Parts: sequence; C-alpha cells; structure tokens
Amino acid sequence: MRDNSRVSLGRRIGRIGSAVLLVLIALVFLFPFSWMVVTSLKPTAEVFSSGASLVASRLEWSNYPSALTSIPFGRVILNSFIVSIAGALLSVFVSTLSAYAFARLRFRFRDQLFLLFIGTLVLPQEVLVIPLYIGMQRLGLMNSYFALIVPFAFGAFGAFLIRQFLLSLPLEFEEAARIDGCSDFEIMTKILLPLLKAPIMVVGVFAFIDYWSTFLWPLIVVNDSSLATIPLGLQMFSGERGTDWGPMMAAVTLTTIPSIFIVVFLQKQLEKGVALGAFGGR
Repeated sequence: MRDNSRVSLGRRIGRIGSAVLLVLIALVFLFPFSWMVVTSLKPTAEVFSSGASLVASRLEWSNYPSALTSIPFGRVILNSFIVSIAGALLSVFVSTLSAYAFARLRFRFRDQLFLLFIGTLVLPQEVLVIPLYIGMQRLGLMNSYFALIVPFAFGAFGAFLIRQFLLSLPLEFEEAARIDGCSDFEIMTKILLPLLKAPIMVVGVFAFIDYWSTFLWPLIVVNDSSLATIPLGLQMFSGERGTDWGPMMAAVTLTTIPSIFIVVFLQKQLEKGVALGAFGGR
C-alpha cells in the first residue's frame, strides 16, 4: 500500500511539475505577442520611454484607425492574401507530386536525387535570392505576382513531409487499384489524396505563413507599392522623421490575426499531420 501511495504521489508531483513548466514556456512565448498588443495601444512617444512596461499614460485607440489610413492597408492585405493563398496551393501541388515520385515511382538514382533535393533545406534564403533575382530579371518577370509566388514554391520541406507519410502507407492499396486497371494518376487522385489530407494541410499552412511573413524576397523583386505585401507595407511607417511605432504595432497586430486564426482553427489537423508525416516511413 505504501509503495502504491508513493508511486501515486510521484505521478502527481510529476504532473504538477510538467504543468508548471508548460505554463512558464507558454508565458515566455506569449510575452512578445502581449508586448506587441500593449505597444499598439501606447502613444508613439511612450513606446521606448516606458521600456518593457505594460502600462502607458493612456490607451491610444487611435493607433488602429491611423494604421488603416497611413498606408494603403487594404491593398497590402489583398496582395498578401493573393500571394499567400496562391503560393500555398502551388507548394501543395508541387510537394505532392514530387513526394509521390520519390516515394512510389522507380527510376535510376532516385534515392540519390532525393538526398540532393533534401540537401537544399540547409541553404538559407539569402544564398538563393541572387540567382533567382538574375533569372527573374532576364525573363522580364520583376515586379509581378509571378516573381513573388513561383520561385519559392518548389521547396523540399513539403515533399519530405508528404513522402514520409506516403512511405507509411501499405502498398496493398495501390496494388489492388492497379489490378483493377487504375493508372498512376487515378491512384494518386482517388486513393492517396484522401489519405494525405493531414500532411497536405501542414504543408499548406506552413507555406501560407511563410509567404505571409517573408520580407527579403518581396523587398528585392517589388518596386511598385501597388504590389507591396504586409512586410513591405509595414516598412512604410518608417520615414525621414522616424518610425510611427504606435500605428505600426497596431498594423502588426491586425496582420497577425489571419495566421493565428488558421493555426488555432486547424490545430488538430496540424498535430495529426506532423505526428504522422514527420516520423513515418519504412
């Protein structure tokens, strides 16, 4: 009895300790977001004078209307939605096809090519922008939605994630379909795609957030303010007289809402996709 009570007590202490640790980690990750929201309600003159304090002399609610009028906010949001949605769809399409090729098709040097493909994940974006910029310039595609969307839709992360999930699926499904006369395209669309919803959801959400928040590539290829995405729009708050921090932080707060909504709304699908896709395989 004493041993059982000790084990029960140890489990309770472990659960309490885990809960406390999770709360502390959550507070650490939530602090920047909380500071952003609080700063968006501060007068610009008090953003730095009050330091990391969450208390200002007054709540500056006018920062939010000012954020909507100081820059072409509606156009910036529309551009970001166009680029992010189109980029996410293209990334899912390319990742699914390449994952199927590397997981199911048999061709010479397949595994070696896959390792080379995965090796591109270690290359930072700064290394890729120069050759991509030269290519877009020579093709006359600068300052266009094509230049914003297409170059970074062919990443290896989505293909790796979906491939790992494909490798965890039994081949009997496809063999039975081939016996019934299905082609590779029919197997892909009618049998595998319904089973790939979770990893496809993960790839799509990650791609959307990446397109939504990327700054360097749009800064290089876009010169027209009518094509500016959110990071470029936020840059418009900085001028010769300094940065209008209050409205800028209000704009940042507003632009984080879509990403937060997507992650919260699709939380279960994302958890399932990461758990099944990232560690599958055989």
